[in-house]
Amino acid sequence: MSQAADDGAEVDAFFTALGGRRIETACNRVYLAGDTAWKVKRPVDLGYVDFTTLELRRRAAEREIAFNTAAAPDIYRRVHAVTRCTDGLELDGQGPAVDYVVEMRRFDEGSVLSARPEVVDGALAEALGREIARLHAATPLRPEGGGASGLAYTIDSNAHLLTGLADRLGRETVRAVIAGTADAFAAATPLLEARRRGGFTRRCHADLHLGNILLENGRPVLFDCIEFNDTLSDIDVQYDLAFLLMDLDFRGRRDAACRVLDAWLDETARREDRALREGLAALPLMMSVRAVVRAHVEANSGHDATGRAYLEAALRHLQPGPPRLFAVGGMSGTGKTTLARAAAPQLGASPGAVVLRSDEIRKRLSGVTPTDRLPPEAYESDMSARVHESLFAEAEDLLAAGRSVILDATFLDPGHRARAADLAGRCGTPLGAVWLEASVDLLRARLAGRSGDASDATPETLDLQVQRAPGPIEWPCLGTDLDVTAAALEAFARTPGAPPK
Repeated sequence: MSQAADDGAEVDAFFTALGGRRIETACNRVYLAGDTAWKVKRPVDLGYVDFTTLELRRRAAEREIAFNTAAAPDIYRRVHAVTRCTDGLELDGQGPAVDYVVEMRRFDEGSVLSARPEVVDGALAEALGREIARLHAATPLRPEGGGASGLAYTIDSNAHLLTGLADRLGRETVRAVIAGTADAFAAATPLLEARRRGGFTRRCHADLHLGNILLENGRPVLFDCIEFNDTLSDIDVQYDLAFLLMDLDFRGRRDAACRVLDAWLDETARREDRALREGLAALPLMMSVRAVVRAHVEANSGHDATGRAYLEAALRHLQPGPPRLFAVGGMSGTGKTTLARAAAPQLGASPGAVVLRSDEIRKRLSGVTPTDRLPPEAYESDMSARVHESLFAEAEDLLAAGRSVILDATFLDPGHRARAADLAGRCGTPLGAVWLEASVDLLRARLAGRSGDASDATPETLDLQVQRAPGPIEWPCLGTDLDVTAAALEAFARTPGAPPK
């Protein structure tokens, strides 16, 4: 047995003796003891990661602390040298180092979101999207990474690994995914390069799925990012997000994925121009590549059925349907946003339609958070004109990028309804629209109890809307006595020129 193997066995025995239990992954051994988790890099070379020397493991451990403290400073503590002494091994002694270990605060494994994806409600999904956007904004630019070559690295690796697993995952599906990915990548290459040059390549988390997000004290905490391979971590921020969107979609939580995407887009749009939305043309490819990664990981772990399911999901992501434009109008309190968010996961390419809220756009243009209240002058005609200009311009960008859109605004002005129809016509898609109605007393009660929302509407706002004539309503009208989501989806499907259900 080599000296390295001897040291590895001794290190394993040292941490095992601390008590608790050991968790082993392809790259690490984690020892749980009391309130501490000790993470040791395994001396392996897996192609995409090389920990075979002491120096490589030291560097990876130090990078793990440096990379993860931005998002999870309360979890990652420090790196220790495991040193030799006269009695065996100790931490940070005077003897020679035989290995390095990352000290972490132990957390409740049941709080990791992969263990309970059902808890990702609207508020948590909103918080996740905005937290990820803020981290992307704060992380260093990596203009030499990402782009076409960065994504090609993973695509080529995926193709090689899938070919070796074809008998187990299904040869026809493997061939279809490899060919479809190649076609989508060729089409997306100019866009990927434009985004790299435009500053969208950054040092990212790079392993952003539910298994690396936990919920503590009501807020999401992102941990265990990739620190060992710059090609995998210096990537397009949208490709970083795509892992989480794909994971939620695969787990049947398209509703949460839609909300994450909406929040990420709104938060990122505070710093980026329209190139942000243009990049969504590459999202189906990015989600597919992420699904393929999970497919071969699951198959190599002996979970062939799950691997096949991921591969089928990857193929579906490569086949997005044409984008559609939808609109939901009505007075404040009628439930426009509730309906839009309920319908979005069922409309358009995965994870669903983007909901553009006039209320959120107004807050963004005013430079405040979505839940900050604005003064009355923020609702005067000049500002309202700016809001609707942005609403329609953003929708046009999204449609051009292949993304379905739901416009969420009062649409009390007939001119705004006409602009929605004109936009749909110019973009070559039918407009699916509904108008929500409810009694004034019900609306007044809803608005009186509203808090923590982007809408600043009050009962007094409603009184002003009641006095304003919206003109003839050409859109199908839906009342509160209906299953509004089902009725709206039915109305959207009946839109002339809409694809059959």
